[in-house]
Amino acid sequence: MSDNLLQRSVTTATARNLANTTKTSPKMMSITPRWSLSLLPWVQVDGGTYRVNRTKVELSKAERIGVDVTGEKASFAPESLRSVPLFSKLSDVIIGRMASRFSTANVSLGNKLLVEGEDRSDFFIIAQGQVEVLSKGVHGSDLRLALLSEGEYFGESDLVSDKPSDVTIRTITPCVLLTLSRKDLDAALAEEPNLLDEFRRAITEHQELQSTVNRYGERNIDLVSGFAENVEIPETFVDYSEHPREYSLSAVQTVVRVHTRVSDLYNGPYDQLQEQMRLTIEGIKERQEWDLINSKKFGLLHSADPAMRISTRYGAPTPDDLDELLALVWKKPAFFLAHPKAIAAFERECTWRGTPPPTIDLFGTPVITWRGIPLVPCDKLEVKSNYRSNQWYGTTSILLLRTGEADQGVVGLHQAGIPGEIMPSLSARLMGLDSLGVASYLLTLYFSCAVLTDDALGVLENVEVGYYHDYEHRKATPK
Repeated sequence: MSDNLLQRSVTTATARNLANTTKTSPKMMSITPRWSLSLLPWVQVDGGTYRVNRTKVELSKAERIGVDVTGEKASFAPESLRSVPLFSKLSDVIIGRMASRFSTANVSLGNKLLVEGEDRSDFFIIAQGQVEVLSKGVHGSDLRLALLSEGEYFGESDLVSDKPSDVTIRTITPCVLLTLSRKDLDAALAEEPNLLDEFRRAITEHQELQSTVNRYGERNIDLVSGFAENVEIPETFVDYSEHPREYSLSAVQTVVRVHTRVSDLYNGPYDQLQEQMRLTIEGIKERQEWDLINSKKFGLLHSADPAMRISTRYGAPTPDDLDELLALVWKKPAFFLAHPKAIAAFERECTWRGTPPPTIDLFGTPVITWRGIPLVPCDKLEVKSNYRSNQWYGTTSILLLRTGEADQGVVGLHQAGIPGEIMPSLSARLMGLDSLGVASYLLTLYFSCAVLTDDALGVLENVEVGYYHDYEHRKATPK
C-alpha cells in the first residue's frame, strides 16, 4: 500500500487556520495568596505619618550584641556593651577598657560554662553556637529556662556579685564565645584612678532603678489595696516616651508602558492595558508583602524585640517550640506566619509524635492550626541556606502576631483616598505619550506596618526545614 494516502478531506491542521481559539488571560507563577495582607488590619494614616505613643521605659532593655567572627577571632564594637542593661550607664572610658579585655574561646559540645551553686564570675557573649540555661527545680530535676544563641550573653551579674551562680549554662552545639573574667575586669578598672568607684556607682544606680520598675522597664504605678483605715493614699502619674516612634508610609512604584498601537488594534478579547496593569499590580502586592516582613525599617522580622525572640530546641520546629512562642505572645494571638517548608517540617514533627494538627477553612483553603491558631503560609519568610543553589533547605523563622489597634497589636498602615486611586492606597496616573506613541502610567502603592507594643510579635528563629524521620516499621526486617 502506498505511503501517500489519498486526501479525502481538509486536514485538522489546516482547518485550525479558520477556527477561533479559546484564550486565557496571562498567568504568572510568582502570584501567591498573600493571606498576611488580608489578615492584617489596616489603619488609615492621614498625613502619611503614624506615631506610636508609649509609656516611658525607665530601664533600658537587653539587646543582642553584634559580633563579627573572622577565622578563630571574634570581635564587637565596644559601645555595643551598652546593650547589656547592667552596663548601660557606664562611661565610654570604662566600656572601652572592658571591651579590650575580652578573649575568644572555642568550646565543644556539652561543656558546662557555669554550674549552679558554684562561683565562676565570668561574663560570656555568644559569637557562634547555642547554649541552654538550666536550673534545679523543686523536684530536683534539671529544668531548661532558656536557649541562647548568637549575640546573646549571660553571666553579667556574676561579675558584680559574690553570690554563687543560680543557673547552669551548657553548650548544646560547638560554640565560639567571647569571655571576660572578674580578674580581667578588675585589672581594666585598675588602669586609671577612680574608674572602680565610677563603675560601682553606675552599677548601684542601675540596681536601684531596677527596684522601681516593672518587668517591662516601665515605672511602677503606686497603689494601695486592703481594708485598713487611715492609710495614706499614694500619688502617682504615668509618664510618656519623649521620643515616640513615627512610621512614614513607604512607597512601591513603577511605570507601565503600553504602545497605543497595541491597545488600539489588539484589544480583544482581553484589554491589553488592563492586563498589563493587573499583572504589574500583582507584582506590586507581592513586593508589599515582602517589605512588610523583610524591610529593615519596618519589617516584622526586624521589628521584633530581642526579648520576644526564641530559638528552636533541636532545629526542627516542634510542638514544644510553638507552645513556647505562644507563651510569649499569649495576649490574644491571631495567627502564625511561616514558610510552607517550615509548616511541612512542623507537620512532620506532629506526625512523628502522633499529634496531627487540626485544620480550618481560611479563605476557602484548608490551613492547619496549633492550639486553635492558624499557621498561615507565606513564602516571603525566606529559607536561608549555606548553598546558594538550594533555596528549599536551610533555616527560616516563624512569626506569631497579635493584631489590631484595640489590642495593642500589629497593624498595617495605608492612606486611602489618594488621587488616581484604583485600590485603597494604590494609584494609577497617566504620565502622557512620548514621540513614539507609547503611553506611560505611574503606579504607586503607599503602605507601612507598625508594632504597637513589643509583646505583640514573637519570632521563632533557627527553624530547620530539612529534617525527616525514619520510621521503624518502614524498615525491612531480616528473614
